Amino acid sequence: MSITRRELLLGGAAAALIAPGARAQSPRRLVAHKRTLEVKGKAAPVLGLSLDRADFVVGGRFALTLENRLQEPTLVHWHGLTPPSAQDGTPDLSQPALPPGQSYDYDFELTRAGTYWMHSHVGFQRSKLMAAPLIVGVTEDVDVDEQQVVLFLIDFSFRAPEAIFADLTHGGMAGMSHGSMAGMGHGSMAGMGHGSMAGMDHGGMAGMDHMHMDHGAMEHMHHDMPMAMDINDIDFDAYLANDRTLDDPEVVRVSNQHVRLRIINGSSATNFWIDLGGLTGELIAVDGDDVVPVKGKRFPIAMAQRLDLRLAIAEPGAFPILALREGDRQRTGIILANGNAKIAKIAPLGEATKPITPALEGQLKAARPLAPRKPDRTLLAELTGDMMSFQWGINGKRYGEDTPFRAAKGERVELVMRNRTSMAHPMHLHGHHFQVVAIGDRRFPGAMRDTVLVPAMGSVAVAFDADNPGKWAFHCHNEYHMMAGMMTSLQYEG
Repeated sequence: MSITRRELLLGGAAAALIAPGARAQSPRRLVAHKRTLEVKGKAAPVLGLSLDRADFVVGGRFALTLENRLQEPTLVHWHGLTPPSAQDGTPDLSQPALPPGQSYDYDFELTRAGTYWMHSHVGFQRSKLMAAPLIVGVTEDVDVDEQQVVLFLIDFSFRAPEAIFADLTHGGMAGMSHGSMAGMGHGSMAGMGHGSMAGMDHGGMAGMDHMHMDHGAMEHMHHDMPMAMDINDIDFDAYLANDRTLDDPEVVRVSNQHVRLRIINGSSATNFWIDLGGLTGELIAVDGDDVVPVKGKRFPIAMAQRLDLRLAIAEPGAFPILALREGDRQRTGIILANGNAKIAKIAPLGEATKPITPALEGQLKAARPLAPRKPDRTLLAELTGDMMSFQWGINGKRYGEDTPFRAAKGERVELVMRNRTSMAHPMHLHGHHFQVVAIGDRRFPGAMRDTVLVPAMGSVAVAFDADNPGKWAFHCHNEYHMMAGMMTSLQYEG
């Protein structure tokens, strides 16, 4: 979706992006509603967010009215923004869910420009596509000779997410793809093919119940066997880029040789590699915060993360921008077309990709890092759980049984995340931006972010200033892991 003409339309959810310098006079309206997409030739009932104007500019007000036109409660979280806690859009922590037919007014100052997004934080509504881009510009943007293009990624299943979740939590592991165990080493699960996990019943592993393995035996296996690496929980029916598949991709006409590509991974359970094909990009921002530029042709993006890439397209041609599913062959994307270029058909399957590692994260440096300061408080978050039981938690406890993290206003807090599981987890802290300060034993001044991927059996440390009092969610952004318990909160008073 191109926003050079200062207008953004995301599928059935209209979200107009007007020139950042244009000041609106009337309140904005954000409507939560039902809509229908066509996916692989089939009608798909989904949810959506329609915003009448998105003329958001740093230093201005985030003033809008959320209207719930669904037949169920809802609430929208402004991912990456730092509002007062009471306007964060997280049920129970910040405000009650909004009943059907009712509305709620939001109004707070926008302190950061960048690429953000908004999504429901109620049940599985995000998996039902209740999400949309949220771009905050600066007044100087109107003078920049640069075409802006938004690429919004999401995974999609015709099955209800509640049914998928029921299978996962009952041990069936139904819906797991042939890429679900990709990258497992040491021969631990080698040789498992596309149907290797199919047919698993509520006992966890079909054909193994004669072994009568109890919980203690499984724990013994867990500690004594080589750790297998899990990548994907679910085999989705489609992977969408701006609500479309590669069967009918969006073609963005490039009228300017300078392009700022804003990529948002709104998927519920999928990480991607961004492949620029014949182009070389310059990574200039992550999660809305500028970084020291890094050039490349392929960049990883975990669930909920954002990448801003600067591209130069001087010659006529068609340039696919593809999102490749981590550890698998599926792909989606858009096409940037310059001049009268012929648009070739792109297959939805390519070569299998490798697992995402912290390699890029370890190279990134914030353009505007935190001021140097020793931490006043260190918090430890151990990420716990396993695919077999599909019970996930933080410090061994599920959300609702957890002990919230505490801090004091004004403190520099260091949050150490140790992943005790065989799967990477994209961890998101509401209401704050943090700086990545360590991966494993290596300390370094990394990027400013709001979501970081913690590798399987690895650790990541981040630092932030406790400058936004309230109750803030801290959770895995894999929606199925979060719903299974990998969530807690950070709480402190002003």
